[in-house]
Amino acid sequence: MITLDILCARFSSLQEGDLERWICAGHVRAERRGAELIFEEIDAERVRLILELRDVMQVNEEALPVVLSLLDQLYALRRRLRDLGALPG
Repeated sequence: MITLDILCARFSSLQEGDLERWICAGHVRAERRGAELIFEEIDAERVRLILELRDVMQVNEEALPVVLSLLDQLYALRRRLRDLGALPG
């Protein structure tokens, strides 16, 4: 389990306000335990992806839902093809 403090320490360009927006928009999942937000490793990787899209690829906040949706569809298709044996592991 990853706390908000650990996540912010891991990614220096991450701002709490941005993360809260991404959680509210459904881009990142977080579990509330009392007053603390807890993240799984896959959610931390999702944050890494969003930061890369925003900071490196210059994807703006308005386009983020579309880009993330398309990437999710691509990853799901790759999993299905791998399950069918059409793609190497």
